[in-house]
Amino acid sequence: MNRRELLAGAAAAGLCAAAAPAAPVVPKRPVRIEQLGRVRVEDYDWLKPADWKAVWRDPSLLPGDVAEVLRRENAYCDEVLAPTLALQRALAAEIDARSADAAVEPPRRIGAWDYVARFAPGAQHARWLRRPAGGGPETLLLDGERRAAGRPFFRILNAGASRDGTLFAWAEDVTGAEKYRLQIKTLATGEIVAGPMDAFGDFAITPGWLFWTWRSPESRPARVYRRPIAGGPDTLVYEERDPAYFLGVSLCGSGRYVLIRSWNDITGEVRLVDARAPEAPPRLVEPRRAGLMYTLEHWNDRFVVLTNADAAADFKLMLAPEVDPGRANWREWAPCRPGRTIVEMRAFADHFVRVDRVEGNAVLVAADRGGGWRAPAAFDEAAYVVRLQPSDYGGQRLVFTFESPKTPKRWIVLDLASGAKTALSEPPRRRSHPYRLYRMHARAPDGAEVPITVLRRADTPLDGRAPLMLTGYGAYGACYEAVYAAENLSLVDRGWVWAAAHVRGGSEKGTAWFEAARGLKKRASFTDFIACAEALIATRHTARGRICSFGYSAGGLLIGATLNMRPDLFGAAIGRAPFVDILGTMSDASHPLVPLTRPVWGDPLASPADYDNIASYSPCDNVGMRAFPPALATTAVADDRVGFWEPAKWIAALRARSTSGAPMLLHTEMSGGHQGAGGRSDEAALLARMYAFAVWTSTAGLPWPGRSRDRSSRDSRAAQGRPKG
Repeated sequence: MNRRELLAGAAAAGLCAAAAPAAPVVPKRPVRIEQLGRVRVEDYDWLKPADWKAVWRDPSLLPGDVAEVLRRENAYCDEVLAPTLALQRALAAEIDARSADAAVEPPRRIGAWDYVARFAPGAQHARWLRRPAGGGPETLLLDGERRAAGRPFFRILNAGASRDGTLFAWAEDVTGAEKYRLQIKTLATGEIVAGPMDAFGDFAITPGWLFWTWRSPESRPARVYRRPIAGGPDTLVYEERDPAYFLGVSLCGSGRYVLIRSWNDITGEVRLVDARAPEAPPRLVEPRRAGLMYTLEHWNDRFVVLTNADAAADFKLMLAPEVDPGRANWREWAPCRPGRTIVEMRAFADHFVRVDRVEGNAVLVAADRGGGWRAPAAFDEAAYVVRLQPSDYGGQRLVFTFESPKTPKRWIVLDLASGAKTALSEPPRRRSHPYRLYRMHARAPDGAEVPITVLRRADTPLDGRAPLMLTGYGAYGACYEAVYAAENLSLVDRGWVWAAAHVRGGSEKGTAWFEAARGLKKRASFTDFIACAEALIATRHTARGRICSFGYSAGGLLIGATLNMRPDLFGAAIGRAPFVDILGTMSDASHPLVPLTRPVWGDPLASPADYDNIASYSPCDNVGMRAFPPALATTAVADDRVGFWEPAKWIAALRARSTSGAPMLLHTEMSGGHQGAGGRSDEAALLARMYAFAVWTSTAGLPWPGRSRDRSSRDSRAAQGRPKG
């Protein structure tokens, strides 16, 4: 039987409850929890190991009964999805090929050398090489594939050369737990010196010195150390003792200062180390004050300060003297414009560039030393992402990338003096279908206009028959960026519509968009998402029961909460490392992210109002006896952001309480962490499983309530798992 016959047969027969493999039964071990006078009973809290932090560091310490549950869940997931194996292989191949199209990075010039990262055919990991700027043979600096050999997980982060071209450094994760070891290669000799362990992955190199961030046993970036490049002891530069703050280290674009930044969602603080005097104590710019956010960029004889001071909710730029950049000396340069958030800045000797965000899209704005602001580049797609890349501080060439849901990433150079734009790279030309990418809006119950990014093939009619994947995030003030994602085109080519709901809780429409769904107002994110689903149904992009919702991390909270609120809207739900046990996690003060994120979610340990609010929407705590559509959750044992027990508890609760008989699936990677797979092909396989599940559940005839019974040609194409056309 060929692939088409196998998948079409499975789709036509459906996977009815009688034919389905027996689902695992996760034992209930009820625990009564009393908190602030409230009582709840947790049936599956035992899935969270007592020594869960040790398990993060060493997955082999997973308790036997928990490991057995995860093994049985993986086996059940594989058995249920067995009819989709050929489709998974096809999707993985498509994703891998399209991802390669988007990964053709041009050489990056640093000093006298051009550096490039390149994938060999079939390789999971890149190779880093360099050649003289004027041309010449390439020299291999780092072979990621070779260093990954024999390891179940491997990832390289922040690989790059020092400004003088003598060193090449990178951070290396061999477990997936995001605990990195820094590696430094002396390019003159080829010698690699293993640097600090338990690093957070960020670092800065100044002449003779390495500054790096230490990751505590609780997985918190807590200290910045300095060590001599030539070898020697680590010296503590700064320790962040408040667990409610992140800590990071970076180098200014000019190379003159190391920035040590402490911050959370509402407050920030910066210390400076002069690269010419790296052993001097760090200099505090402005003491932290609740609600004041700021960061700096060095520019010739001054600093440019990006801040929300003086009620500038969407931030403004201010100038400060290099000798004393404290708050008293800040002078306004670019005022705040509500709804138009300044999100990034980049300094050149003779130019300065900032990035504004408007409705989720980036706008480049530039100025000369003595001139006014101007917009040197415009972009004509409805939704897109622009990211600034490392550029030469002494030059006038701004390098950035441009991508959109239908356009693979391109590297572009903008001449800041002339305004000329030049493409440094173009994706390989492949046969491609015409796509439509556009923005529409949904009206929320309170009247807010919620943006929706939509991608479909031009020949996909708006007749209500298309399956649709609806995704979103809506947390931490993070904008859901409309990036190029190969997996989404694989769906769209099969007759699907893909859409992103830019719900409140993000910052697409400014800081007020975040504030409107923070803390006690969090429900706005969920009602926005539901409004977007209903708007897509009303405009015949899809139909009720034809929507597969998809959420990653805090986006999983969005998916879980809306599934509880309106299961009738959805035909399936996918959570990737989903944050679905928010009440349980935010009630654990020992979790490294809890103190940091209380300004976003609230504190159910101290505030009855916060407890009641979180308890009212926490996905694991609100699964009722209802007809839920099929759900798939993926996770990893070493995920130290969203513990694997959260999706495990969610799937167990859905399976125990759903009245539909739809499959509830959990797949756990026994290595790897929050970011998922380490290699490119591994990531493609992980995505292919999730997207094959989406295609499979969209097939007409599967037996859970809400499923359309229309056996259209579109359903047949989806069942066969092949692109139309």
